[in-house]
Amino acid sequence: MDVLRIAAFSYNNSGGNPAGVVIGSEMPSEEEMLAAAKRVGYSETAFLAPVKDGWRTRYFAPEMEVPFCGHATIASGAALGERFGEGVYKLFINQGEVTVSVSKSDKGAAVITLESPGTWSEAAPQAYVEKVLSEFNWTMADLNRDFPVRFAFAGAKHLMIVLKERKKLKEMAYDFERVKALMQQEDLVTIDLLWQESNRLFHSRNPFPTGGVYEDPATGAAAAALAGYLRDIEWPGSERFDILQGEDMGSPSRISVQYTQHKGAGILVSGETRHITETTG
Repeated sequence: MDVLRIAAFSYNNSGGNPAGVVIGSEMPSEEEMLAAAKRVGYSETAFLAPVKDGWRTRYFAPEMEVPFCGHATIASGAALGERFGEGVYKLFINQGEVTVSVSKSDKGAAVITLESPGTWSEAAPQAYVEKVLSEFNWTMADLNRDFPVRFAFAGAKHLMIVLKERKKLKEMAYDFERVKALMQQEDLVTIDLLWQESNRLFHSRNPFPTGGVYEDPATGAAAAALAGYLRDIEWPGSERFDILQGEDMGSPSRISVQYTQHKGAGILVSGETRHITETTG
């Protein structure tokens, strides 16, 4: 099985979130995909096979199938662009379809834009929120009250938590198994921990123990869910903003996000990519 290794949402041609991408003539079995994802060892590996006018696409973390993964979609777009050229590609995921467009930046880097599935968000029960916060040694007093804690969805479900201080985000630590169990109660893919620097810039960290990974360095699905959440709470900031992620784990990543005021509509998420290596898994 040939596996491309591509870092999505790279920043100045470094960092980013590595993803595996497998493009084949047919979709492997679930057992084969999970085994390959474990061998690759990244937070997600995407598997693509041609169907009709697009590509059937599935995403596997080392421990589970994931319904949608933004950074692996961006990496998939880069792989398709390398093989078939610039353009727009349709990906059929488990719960619908997304598109990825492939172009080049002024510096020649691959720039990929995905349009996420539709979004929704809802209030998270306070008792559950307090349990999650306690696992990070935080309390409700550590939160930015302009941003209510909510579940948010854009192809996968996340918990949105915005902190008052950058220092708290930098010092993030948690017990892997306990937080994993809490996340499984609500079918969360990641917890999106955020700090707002300005109306055009957020900093983020994304615990991902449900997928067997302590922290994700760039999470496109969470970025899309964040935009849907901000729209739902009628955030007064810009409809175009960036997210810096991975800084505190030595893998700086930049995610660019754009949304409209049409509630529930998909989100545009963009980033550059860099080719890591190509090998056989």
